[in-house]
Amino acid sequence: MTTSDSHLLGPVEIRELAAELDVTPTKKLGQNFVHDPNTVRRIVAAADLSPDDVVIEVGPGLGSLTLGLVDTVERVIAVEIDPRLAGRLAQTVNERAADYAERLDVINIDALKVTAEDLPAAPTALVANLPYNVSVPVLLHLLEEFPTIRRVLVMVQAEVADRLAAAPGSKIYGVPSVKASFYGEVTRAGAIGKNVFWPAPKIESGLVRIDVQDMGWSRDLRPKVFPLIDAAFAQRRKTLRACLTGIYGSGASAEEALRKADIDPGIRGEKLDVADYVRLAQVSHVGF
Repeated sequence: MTTSDSHLLGPVEIRELAAELDVTPTKKLGQNFVHDPNTVRRIVAAADLSPDDVVIEVGPGLGSLTLGLVDTVERVIAVEIDPRLAGRLAQTVNERAADYAERLDVINIDALKVTAEDLPAAPTALVANLPYNVSVPVLLHLLEEFPTIRRVLVMVQAEVADRLAAAPGSKIYGVPSVKASFYGEVTRAGAIGKNVFWPAPKIESGLVRIDVQDMGWSRDLRPKVFPLIDAAFAQRRKTLRACLTGIYGSGASAEEALRKADIDPGIRGEKLDVADYVRLAQVSHVGF
């Protein structure tokens, strides 16, 4: 059972709510409010959620996506940094989707600082229109902090979406691509135009889906794997041997570790997939 689109927020309702709260969308907080019900339904559908899912939503803003989620899942935990928006959200849901208002929890906190102790339940999915200025750090923080998350569907800048879903060897493959794939299968899940937002951003947006799964390695390896990824892409034009010299103490030690992991020291970091970096971390005996 779902709410009809009449319960979702359109352009008029978005502007009325913003005026009531005296909210002017800010670049600093990466605020662009979705005012198109069709886009909200499309995001919810792309997330492929189950009725028993507990969704964490970051940056709910005025509640556009929140209203599309509360009738679909068991619980929605909305994490909002702006106290005015956080303070109004429950009322908005109660006014427009009263039958499902009890499913909502609102947490007024910075998503980059949220921990398991801050939430009333363990989330099984992350569905959000992420603040564009911190989208990748927020995504990686939540994936690490909440291992119970099995599905991610986020809207980010189109360029960031492309990077997250990029394959090894491509020009846009980089740190976000490898780190996201440490947790599961990353795919591009669609494009979103500018006109579904208020205010309309200057750039296109994109949907990214991550199906979190057992990748065959322990998440405990993250503190070893991620510094290798950072170093490998810090100087993209240099070989892995050169890039990893700082971590291993010398070029010879870096080459030895790479060969032990069956990786050519003369290639660049963009040629490796996440499994290669994990393997390198597993054979390394260097303190990170």
